[in-house]
This record gives sequence, structure tokens and C-alpha cells, in this order.
Amino acid sequence: MRVALAQLNIHFGDPDANFAQVETAVQKAAEETVDVVVLPEMWNTGYALKRLNVLADDNGERTLKLLGRLARQFKVNIVGGSVAVARDGHYYNEMLVVNRQGQLLSRYDKVHRFGLMAEDRYITAGQTENLFPIDDVPAMGVICYDIRFPEWLRKQAAQGPRVIFVSAEWPTVRLPQWRLLLQARAIENQAFVVAVNRVGSDPDNDFGGQSLVIDPLGKIVAIAGAHAQLITATLDLEQVTAVRGQIPVFDDRRPELY
Repeated sequence: MRVALAQLNIHFGDPDANFAQVETAVQKAAEETVDVVVLPEMWNTGYALKRLNVLADDNGERTLKLLGRLARQFKVNIVGGSVAVARDGHYYNEMLVVNRQGQLLSRYDKVHRFGLMAEDRYITAGQTENLFPIDDVPAMGVICYDIRFPEWLRKQAAQGPRVIFVSAEWPTVRLPQWRLLLQARAIENQAFVVAVNRVGSDPDNDFGGQSLVIDPLGKIVAIAGAHAQLITATLDLEQVTAVRGQIPVFDDRRPELY
């Protein structure tokens, strides 16, 4: 599986500018002949949470229309990062995943809200898992703060995904933890981790990128810098089979105790 990580500088509170740059990013990724394009968290609005009443995408319709069209046009799967979505009187931080035919594979509302960026005040927490196939490869997706909850990822990883996609707006000040947490999630779940962060700044935070691809042994396969860029990597999925065969942690679990 060949993946492209679109590390973007998100325009604060400007959906039109952000939709335009996502279109450009997917087009550039397609030129690299990739299977999957992955986007960062809240790319349509940034954390302009106080203005969600006018900025949030109504039921994700604009996002789905764009991602579906781009997926069909360039014949790529898109893990659509996440966007601010308005639905049934609530606002969600929602990941949308579409296949090469532009069909919706999954929609996931972020389960763990990050209080330091006021999500607990404006965003409604999700309640469901996020497992989906990418070209018949079992995969899963989580959003930013979710990675600090290993029990949440393990609950889903026990069901067999070989790739864990992560979309984030992770501030620069905590980037050392970003890398370590992602490596731990890869090692303990014996899966590839493909994690996309943003760059740039908003009124309250600076974001330093360092989007990562990590193999099932925790080795960094690819890493981005601190500027807007597109990086690619090829995942040798046979590595997952080999690692899980050597140390069968999923068989050796004692879920009756924890």
C-alpha cells in the first residue's frame, strides 16, 4: 500500500481556502501514484470553534462531495482527516473515508475531546469505532487526542486492522510526545501507523508538523518537517503478518482480567 500524507497549513476559519488547498493536495498526491491520501484534523475550519454555527459543514455534505469527486477523478482512496460537521443541532469533529469510487466507507466522530483546545465546550463526543477496508486491507482511524487512550486503539486493533490512520492538529510544544505515543501505538498493536499533523498557527497554538509513517516494530519509515509538504511511503503489509507471527500478543491477551 502506497500512502501520501498531506501536511497542510490550515487557514483559520476559512473553509473556501481550505477546500481549495485540499483539492490541490490530492491532485499532487495522485501524481505520485499512491493508493491512499491522508489529510489532517479539522482541515475545513481549524479550531475556529466559536464560529462553528456559520463554518461547520452541514452533515458533512460539502466535504463528501469534494472527497467523492476527487477520489473518482484520481482513483485514490482518501482518509479525509477530519472536518467540523454540524448535525442534528450538534457539532462534531468527524473523519470521513471514501474509496476509489467515491463511496463513503466510514464516518467517525472523535471520541475523546481535548479540553485544552476547548473541544469539550463546543464539540459533541462520538460513540462508535472506526474500522474500514482500504482496497480489502483492514484499517482503522482515530483523531489526535485519541492516541493518548491506548485502550481505545487496542479495542479496535484486536479486530485485525493492519494500518492505523491518525489525523491531528498537534501543537509544537508537545511534538516529542506525538512521536513517542505513535511509536508505542504501532508497537503494541503490531500495525503500521500513518499519522498526519498540520503546520502553521492559529490564534492560540503553533503546529509543527512531523507527520509520520511508522512500521509495526516502531521504526520511523518516513517523517515530514515543520512546513507544508506532501510525503509518501510504501507499506509492506507482509511485515504485519511477520511481526504478529513472532510475538502473538493478540493471542496472549487476558481480556477477562482487563
